[in-house]
Amino acid sequence: MTRTISEDLDGSGLTIAIAVARFNTLVTERLLAGALEGLAECGVPEDRIVVAWVPGAFELPYAARRLAESGRFDAVICLGCVIKGETDHDQYINQQTARGIAEVAQETGVPTIFGVLTPNTLEQALARAGEGAGNKGHEAALSAVIMANLRKRLADA
Repeated sequence: MTRTISEDLDGSGLTIAIAVARFNTLVTERLLAGALEGLAECGVPEDRIVVAWVPGAFELPYAARRLAESGRFDAVICLGCVIKGETDHDQYINQQTARGIAEVAQETGVPTIFGVLTPNTLEQALARAGEGAGNKGHEAALSAVIMANLRKRLADA
């Protein structure tokens, strides 16, 4: 008989870290608000959420690694926004940020969620950081809870 491990959105027993980039705070503050709302909906206690601010998206992997390696968190959410400009600078930042965040998850075993927007315009960014379920910070929070619970269940499987 096939055993299925279903998604579990119960965050009541979890401790979650959120690393947030200050660059483009008009967007990242909204992503953070969405993430906090999502974690609250899942029952993650407010006193078990730590928010660490970093200068920009490029610094997210460093903060994520330090948070993950601390052993204090069940998952780490990375939130940022890199808007395309007139040069290729955004591509370099986006590629290294994505690679770094993925490496943190792979090397530490702690679910590390990519909540970095890579839009072409500020308008596109704001559309993805609006209120409600369309907020990518909210989506990242739900992913963090699901993956943290999956990690625990896989350890018992």
